[in-house]
Amino acid sequence: MEIALIGYGKMGKEIEKIAISRGHSVVLAIDIDNQHDLTIENLSKADVAIEFTIPASAIGNYRICFQSGVPVISGTTGWLDKKQLVEKECLKNNGCFFYASNFSLGVNLFFELNKTLARMMKPFPQYDITMTEIHHTQKLDAPSGTAITLAEGIIAENGCKKSWTIDAPLNNEELHITSVRKDPNPGLHSVKYESEVDFIEITHNTLNRKGLALGAVLAAEFCYGKKGIFSMSDLLKL
Repeated sequence: MEIALIGYGKMGKEIEKIAISRGHSVVLAIDIDNQHDLTIENLSKADVAIEFTIPASAIGNYRICFQSGVPVISGTTGWLDKKQLVEKECLKNNGCFFYASNFSLGVNLFFELNKTLARMMKPFPQYDITMTEIHHTQKLDAPSGTAITLAEGIIAENGCKKSWTIDAPLNNEELHITSVRKDPNPGLHSVKYESEVDFIEITHNTLNRKGLALGAVLAAEFCYGKKGIFSMSDLLKL
């Protein structure tokens, strides 16, 4: 495949290494210094686009990919309040959009474990549920997209929590997420069920970006020639 990388920082460079190792080539790399090169003409040279940027630019990047007819795979978080709008625009343009809050295979297995544990704990309201996520200081959004996905899984499957917050919870129905930013942590997420007598805790700790980069390239391979809205559940058949 011919790949356009929209976002050529640490993550973009790691994706490039994985893509080349799997026989693909990068025909366009966009970073802060050459944003003017993100055009329909240049995107037409690519089979897929992989987008890892910042929330402020993500939606504009998606739009130009849809207009170009290029499937876009995105790991940018912090824009999900516009998710329905983006998906509607993708379908309107007969495009392809693959979004994941985290492309790691291990994290997506962790998502399923989190939902399973939430279902198991539903009959035991004496256990309060809290969450902690830790990332490097360059991560702009808080909580992380991964933490939000975990929180949504708990809310859907457990029933004791109705919403999540990073502020002091107003009542027991709010799931509190503690967000910590310290270097060089690439990502740690823990979910804790605590009672007066014990606690149960599950944790996923990302050691480096390689797993994320591989997942993004696998998603690009999955989306090649496809139309529609997809996620890691489609890719991994979870």
